[in-house]
Amino acid sequence: MVDADPFLPVSSTDGSILTGPLVTRRKPIKEQLSIFFGLLAVGLLAALLIGNNVSDDDNAHENKCSSLSSLSSNNLEPLRPAVSRGPAAGVSEKSNRLFADVKGKYLAFPWNNSMLSWQRTAFHFQPEKNWMNGPLFYKGWYHFFYQYNPNAAVWGEIVWGHAVSKDMIHWLHLPLAMVADQWYDKNGVWTGSATILNDGKLVMLYTGSTTEAVQVQNLAYPADDSDPLLVKWVKYPGNPVLVPPPGIDNKDFRDPTTAWLTSEGKWRITIGSKINKTGIALVYDTKDFINYEQLDELLHAVPGTGMWECVDFFPVSRTEENGLETSINGPGVKHVVKVSLDDDRHDYYAIGTYHEQNCTWIPDQPEIDVGVGIRYDYGIFYAAKSFYDQNKNRRVLWGWIGESDSEAADMEKGWASLQSIPRAILLDKKTGSNLLQWPVEEIESLRLKKNVFNQVKVQAGSVIPLDVGSATQLDIIAEFEMDKEALEKANGSNITFSCKTSGGAAERGALGPFGLLVLADENLCERTPVYFYVAKGSDGNLKTFICNDQSRSSAASDVDKQIYGNFVPVLKGENLSIRILVDHSIIESFAQGGRTVITSRVYPTKAIYGAAKVFLFNNATEASVTASLKIWEMNSAFIQPYPYDHKKF
Repeated sequence: MVDADPFLPVSSTDGSILTGPLVTRRKPIKEQLSIFFGLLAVGLLAALLIGNNVSDDDNAHENKCSSLSSLSSNNLEPLRPAVSRGPAAGVSEKSNRLFADVKGKYLAFPWNNSMLSWQRTAFHFQPEKNWMNGPLFYKGWYHFFYQYNPNAAVWGEIVWGHAVSKDMIHWLHLPLAMVADQWYDKNGVWTGSATILNDGKLVMLYTGSTTEAVQVQNLAYPADDSDPLLVKWVKYPGNPVLVPPPGIDNKDFRDPTTAWLTSEGKWRITIGSKINKTGIALVYDTKDFINYEQLDELLHAVPGTGMWECVDFFPVSRTEENGLETSINGPGVKHVVKVSLDDDRHDYYAIGTYHEQNCTWIPDQPEIDVGVGIRYDYGIFYAAKSFYDQNKNRRVLWGWIGESDSEAADMEKGWASLQSIPRAILLDKKTGSNLLQWPVEEIESLRLKKNVFNQVKVQAGSVIPLDVGSATQLDIIAEFEMDKEALEKANGSNITFSCKTSGGAAERGALGPFGLLVLADENLCERTPVYFYVAKGSDGNLKTFICNDQSRSSAASDVDKQIYGNFVPVLKGENLSIRILVDHSIIESFAQGGRTVITSRVYPTKAIYGAAKVFLFNNATEASVTASLKIWEMNSAFIQPYPYDHKKF
């Protein structure tokens, strides 16, 4: 059913919009008395409710909830964290946002167990409880090592959790891999990276925070190389193998990369740091992972970007459709430098050329250099790490997804944060400046019922409900074709569009917004629009944006409700396309084959369980769009705690 004008929500009983002047008539005395006493009774009831502090504004305005345009978010300010509660150093304290009013009084939403239980995801990796980095493939198993607080759902007391999988979807938790039990990691076992040596053996470098809070690099290796599950680990007795060099602060030296081989047969790593406000990547060579030579050159440095965390460095092919092993170099190869900026908690990357002899990397386009240009993800996504999957000749990316509710809510539900769906990454050969990120193919094994909607015409100013059954676990692939005549006729403008500041899905333009409303309740009181917005410049050129509007995603007061998004390159002849993974409180959106990606955390109070719905919408003023969709309901992944029954897997 198409609502021809959902932005005028008041309608008559026959469904038509009320228009024209109101005609009044004088009512009989009896009718007036009836109305008077009726109003008096309503007034007394309202006073009673107010006196008991149980007003329900959402229910009182239920009929208004369907209006996107009436719920403008122009004045929405992102909620900021209060004073940090974590350690002063570290890769880095990732505590959740704390919400307070102007007087400092905490504003807590009255979450109930049903709401909190619904938030736990069904096919994303997360620990059984509490707070949750070197992935690899080894002897038939995918391994995931992750920073974990075994004692609370907050940052602190960080050790390494460990889980294994045959497909990166179904997981088995194993015993903790490493705990903070030595002077050189007593304040935390932080980010590390695995390297598989030429003989097939494995070494792990990781950052430890010493008893004096100095960041040092340590070596660990499996107690038994023949064990495919790598259950037991040994720390090198001569740790630490690297300490902060002269000129580097003790708390600015962390996160060693996977090593790559040079033409001289040496292993090379890079470690993130900073000098004043310039982010840098230090470089070291080693033959045995015990003794190191610091090179005079920096791999790269960018002024004004601050501390570089979780640096990643890897090759991508300009010609092939598969990933490359980390040591590959030569013609037809570009290299990616990725950093996590401690200052703004986002992951940035750039594509460029690596010069082995002088150990430097130069970006192809300095205007979009690391830390000032393209991000992996324009939502909540941090401390990402890639690895080469020799099992399927691909490079796989994982990112850490934090919470955007209150720390108090995390404590109440007993867990916090999760990992993104693993993403296969390739160079976008059409643009040359972007990476393409796409969920690994294994996720498709969870697809259940398929719903297909072909060539659905969505008129300007309309909302179309989609009957897809359960809507809390979905895999959506959608393609939109815009009305070409409307594109031609639309007037250009010098106004700069921004997802974050341009009013969200409620703000209407000639050519957008349009897309999908996910995790929406029937009356659209809660909804999360994932949408395109096409801006036409005064020169007639079109620029397309992909956005995720959380401003009405929840009735709760203690959750962040920012609007995420960014520009997405759309090439000539391409229709607009998006893939959306919905898994309870996480939404991952991949636009134009993964050129631009947005991950968000949402915490609805009404649009949960069977009440969660999906809608097509078009809030443009001039252009209609034609949508074609495939929507699968998704099964839950099998994530089993330790100890477990081997026969069940």
